[in-house]
Amino acid sequence: MIQPAERLNTVSEYYFSRKLKEVALLNAEGKDIISLAIGSPDMPPSEQTISKLCEVARQPNAHGYQPTMGTPELREAMAAFYKRWYDVDLDPKTEILPLIGSKEGILHVTLAFVNPGDEVLVPNPGYPTYTSLSKILGAKIVNYNLREDNGWQPDFDELEEIVRRPSSNCKLLWTNYPNMPTGGNARRETYERLVDFAIRHNIVVVNDNPYSFILNEHPMSLLQVPGAKDHCIEFNSMSKSHNMPGWRVGLCASNAEFISWILKVQSNIESGTFRGIQLAAAEAYNNSDAWHHENNIATYSRRRQYAEQIMEVLGCVYDKQQVGMFLWGKIPAHYHHVEELTERVLHEARVFITPGFIFGSNGERYIRISLCAKEEKIKEALERIKQTI
Repeated sequence: MIQPAERLNTVSEYYFSRKLKEVALLNAEGKDIISLAIGSPDMPPSEQTISKLCEVARQPNAHGYQPTMGTPELREAMAAFYKRWYDVDLDPKTEILPLIGSKEGILHVTLAFVNPGDEVLVPNPGYPTYTSLSKILGAKIVNYNLREDNGWQPDFDELEEIVRRPSSNCKLLWTNYPNMPTGGNARRETYERLVDFAIRHNIVVVNDNPYSFILNEHPMSLLQVPGAKDHCIEFNSMSKSHNMPGWRVGLCASNAEFISWILKVQSNIESGTFRGIQLAAAEAYNNSDAWHHENNIATYSRRRQYAEQIMEVLGCVYDKQQVGMFLWGKIPAHYHHVEELTERVLHEARVFITPGFIFGSNGERYIRISLCAKEEKIKEALERIKQTI
């Protein structure tokens, strides 16, 4: 009898993959579920982005294979974007690598830096893919704690203890600021300590940075810290900041040697993104300050007001200073488990919100509400919950 590879025993189906099938069945029964669970922007990219895609798609010579490393136009636009918003200088020829998304970047970086059995430091709570892909590739997960009483920032004393264990073999540290799922914002002090940690312990720190423009007036990058580029890697993505989740365009930035190693992996897995998408993405990086403010701050601010009211109706406590496209809140003490609340909201109020346990044990007493729905839908979800809970 044919059996799957043993690596499949280390992971389960992605929570949203499984849960969305259940939601689809409920919708097929006429339940009309409002989803406030997934962070998939529901607004379109800028008009100039769509126009460029259509323009290039009509060119008869635009449909062949493209360089894995991306077109010069895209890499130059990415470098200009980092200079414009973060004041970070990157060589577009050697220090930037376009990605088809952060998940793929996690795969490529892990393959480039981690041998089976090596340790990878993963935040708890954190993006589940840091854990699942590391397990699939045979790495050993070592969690480090993020806690509310520390602003969801790393505990550097704990990190020092982890890497100083006699058996320690840490190769990568995954970090994600502004943080998902907690909304903890990036801090210069945190970035400086992460770079210092990477240098002193010869560990590669990877900052996953797709949320720096969402409800955030002051975008930051780990690469702003002197010396960071020589020891660290940063991912960025157009999915959230430019309303392009389905386009699958992101980037990896670091020093030229690290980029060459990651490219060696990537070039054996991918064959380059459609030219029209690359040139349209390059055009999107020229979006005006006003476009970013309206889409990433003004629109999400209006939606956030209704999400905060949902938290209050549910009796949850939340930090009003959090940023990003989600709202993270702590459930009331009388619930024994977070799914007592989220399942009741799903089946009685017909609203799908995310239980925090999927992000790690430190998320077990929390819920996450996505702002990626039209205001009228979030308002309707609020009314349903008011009538039910």
